[in-house]
Amino acid sequence: MARELAGRAALITGASQGLGKVIAKAYVERGANVAICARDAAMLESVRTELLPLASGEQKILARPCDVSKPEQVTAFVEHAVATFPELDIAVNSAGIYGPKGLVEDNDWAAWVQAIEIDLFGAVLLCRAVVPHLKKRGYGKIIQLSGGGATAPLPRLSAYATAKAAVVRFAETLAHEVQAHRIDVNCIAPGALNTRMLDEILEAGPDVVGADFYKKSLAQKESGGAPLHRGADLAVFLASAASDGITGKLISAVWDPWHELPERKADLAGDIYTLRRIVPGDRGKDWGK
Repeated sequence: MARELAGRAALITGASQGLGKVIAKAYVERGANVAICARDAAMLESVRTELLPLASGEQKILARPCDVSKPEQVTAFVEHAVATFPELDIAVNSAGIYGPKGLVEDNDWAAWVQAIEIDLFGAVLLCRAVVPHLKKRGYGKIIQLSGGGATAPLPRLSAYATAKAAVVRFAETLAHEVQAHRIDVNCIAPGALNTRMLDEILEAGPDVVGADFYKKSLAQKESGGAPLHRGADLAVFLASAASDGITGKLISAVWDPWHELPERKADLAGDIYTLRRIVPGDRGKDWGK
């Protein structure tokens, strides 16, 4: 296995399970030092124990409990990671929850706010804490997990959809702010994954999440969903030197030819793989110009 991340260090939030855990595993296998965090200390330590045999040579694995919605905890995690790995140049935000399910007027407001705090504020807090360090280094990679409701409405999951769309626009905006410092900021749409979040949808049932979405989720459960390793492979690519200069994009792990992007950087200078407003002319209409 190629070790294109050798000599690099990454911090990964939400690494105790799901895609965050798979990304952490891929990074260790590709030679990186990693600092992982999640809210559940026991699960996090279990993952660290699982990753240790994959490390070789001088590789180190740091694990620290952290709630990404708490500014002081995020700051402490990043400071600890930087102190342990001065060479740290990669930050991956994989922490996320669905939050309340059902019609927005029926949602518990505190739960709706909590989803925004974790899914959106957590993404921003991580960047606020790590960007000053990356600016000093004059290089860095920031990777946000998005997808889901970022590109299409997600009825009955309004907090999650709102946060995921906002994360993409935040990443696009931050990419412009830090581009002069050679820091790339991108989002990954990993596809429909069979993780605990899918189990939550199935447990909630069609009356809560809607008959169509429930039926689609059942089919996903039976088919196996998108392979977790596809999202992890894209996360490796976006953390590596091969993706230098690719920034401000939402890239699908499943559908986009991301292996080809280093040869297509000139084409990516525009609005490809970004959020944008569709106007009538984009659909062949001659009104509204």
